[in-house]
Amino acid sequence: MRTITSLLLLCFWANTTVSAQKPYGSEPLAHTYSIVAIDPATGEMGVAVQSHWFATGTIVIWGEAGVGVVATQSFVNPAFGPQGLALMKTGKTPQAAMQEMLAADEGREVRQLALLNAKGEVAAHTGNKCIEMAGHKTGDGYSVQANLMANDKVWPAMAQAFEASKGKTLEERLLLSLEAAEKVGGDIRGKQSAALLVVKAQGTGQSWVDRKVDLRIDDHPNPLVELRRLLKVHQAYGHMNAGDLAVEKNDIDKARQEYSAAEKLFPDNLEMKYWHAISLANAGKMDEALPMFRFIFKKDPNWKTLTPRLTKNGLLTVPASDLQRILSLK
Repeated sequence: MRTITSLLLLCFWANTTVSAQKPYGSEPLAHTYSIVAIDPATGEMGVAVQSHWFATGTIVIWGEAGVGVVATQSFVNPAFGPQGLALMKTGKTPQAAMQEMLAADEGREVRQLALLNAKGEVAAHTGNKCIEMAGHKTGDGYSVQANLMANDKVWPAMAQAFEASKGKTLEERLLLSLEAAEKVGGDIRGKQSAALLVVKAQGTGQSWVDRKVDLRIDDHPNPLVELRRLLKVHQAYGHMNAGDLAVEKNDIDKARQEYSAAEKLFPDNLEMKYWHAISLANAGKMDEALPMFRFIFKKDPNWKTLTPRLTKNGLLTVPASDLQRILSLK
């Protein structure tokens, strides 16, 4: 009798488990909060997320320049990312694309989804079976959404922070929205990973050009703190790239401004100082370059070893006498 009862209970639990997980059985969980938004001035579109889940950015956030951005979360259907972009690329509105995807998805009630297109149109869905606290709010050119939160203040706080930050860069506004969510409670389980993606208004078909910002913190005790640090580093390297372009155009004053801006954002980075010094040397401003080289070489002699190697490919174009002045620094 005990054996029969055990078998019946085993069958019951097996059937219950299969039934409960049928809509989303092998799909990843990413209970989280996120934002999709557009910058009306530049046309850039962005999406950002934070979650107590490993590498949430790899499955939640999606974007394509000139098309739109998508956030797919809760019991995630990762296909919603590429499918949503493909449907919007054909001209479907975010609302139409969302309805088409949800209609074909048996797990629609455990999904949370937001889409935004290049026109700034948005659509969002929070399934009835998303774990509370859960909800979303759409506004002019943005949508915020959250599930499994500590309280129901999270997504309103995200919306308020985004709306209050007009005039800042889109990537900064996205991060401010995430930080606002964390300040009022955030994910009830804590925090682990975060990601931020900004794509350009027009696509070139070259992802390395079309993605203005693409940062991911896959596992960290304070992912938003680390994301802010990396955004600052990203901005510093943006100034470095602008400085390099100015050098190519022989606009040395502009190059110096850009390199100086980069160094202020990332003062401990020797490489930024080094290429600044190289550009000054190439411009014949040795009196300014030599103190910088001396400082760098004292910190790390490998930069001195590298320096003569740059002459072969034209990255360092100084006369032999100036090269010797650089290498003789102590």
